Amino acid sequence: MTSSSSSSGGEFLAKKSVLMRARQGLPQLANILIIEDETFDAERLSATLRVMFGYELVVRRAATLASALDRIIEQKPDIIFLDDVLKPSDDASQSIPYIRRAGYEGPIVVVSGQVTRTRRATLLAAGATDVIHKDDVDSVRLAEALVRVLKNS
Repeated sequence: MTSSSSSSGGEFLAKKSVLMRARQGLPQLANILIIEDETFDAERLSATLRVMFGYELVVRRAATLASALDRIIEQKPDIIFLDDVLKPSDDASQSIPYIRRAGYEGPIVVVSGQVTRTRRATLLAAGATDVIHKDDVDSVRLAEALVRVLKNS
């Protein structure tokens, strides 16, 4: 006969997050900004980050560059995940200088649907800290990107 537990499973996820961070050597992040115009992509990234860092993590979202700048000025995030192409016509290489002029000096990880060598070089030259492919938004790939990003900051 199996024993029943009164826990909701939240303790398990919290322990898993702590263990995963310890394995990767990642610091605890408290405030993340996702700049993404597609709700599905933003929610997928947010859910993955919450599994990695726990549900006490504050994940804010901005669907446009203008609203992102407001959120950056309100409260500087620990890290920004920036969609490469925001509708109608902003791309990350054009958006990053605005984010930097708003006073944000932390890491910016661009999430792109096309990660060629040329595109990566363009984004890094514009001020991105790292570039990951949209299809690689899972806890393993994000952890690898965060190790690269936080090691350099």
